[in-house]
Amino acid sequence: MNHYYSKAPEAPSDRGRVEARIHGIDLSFITDSQVFSKNHIDFGTRLMLESAIGDLNERKIGRGRFLDLGCGYGTVGIAMKRVFPALEVFMADINERAIELSRENASMNHAGAATIFESDGFSSVEGMFDVIMTNPPVRAGKQTVYSFFEGAFARLNEGGLFYAVLQKKQGAPSAQDKLTALFGACEVIGKDAGYRVFRCVRED
Repeated sequence: MNHYYSKAPEAPSDRGRVEARIHGIDLSFITDSQVFSKNHIDFGTRLMLESAIGDLNERKIGRGRFLDLGCGYGTVGIAMKRVFPALEVFMADINERAIELSRENASMNHAGAATIFESDGFSSVEGMFDVIMTNPPVRAGKQTVYSFFEGAFARLNEGGLFYAVLQKKQGAPSAQDKLTALFGACEVIGKDAGYRVFRCVRED
């Protein structure tokens, strides 16, 4: 099945634009067919961003290496670069069209310093990170989602933070169990409309 978690989208290009105000910053994104949440910023993504930004501010963390895994057209990585300019932002997605859009959107939203590259999960990701964030590709299946979790655990520095969002009906409870098994603990830091935002800390 060819969907947003596919390397080469088959659907003809049909570009659009969405506007969003995230943490007091006005952002604009070019979207296209066969990328995640083409017609609006996904509610779970927005909830994850606001929850994580609040958490990072409380922890006084505003720099380090940040990875937006499964970046789509760039919402998370671009918003984080704008809110925390000192972050070294990396953005990865399997979808060629999404990567092209992310590069355009990063430039358009003055986040052009972000490093954006094609990767099937962590396959092309290099180095370690202080913060990793993902709205995982549920449509790609549980095995893919859990590979994101396992890769994040492996790629976080000691004390590093992992944030993820899932809907209850899409397996959030079992995902929390998986994350707890990996990290030793997994907290819910945001909850609304059936979505849960998880935070895990890499402790050695």
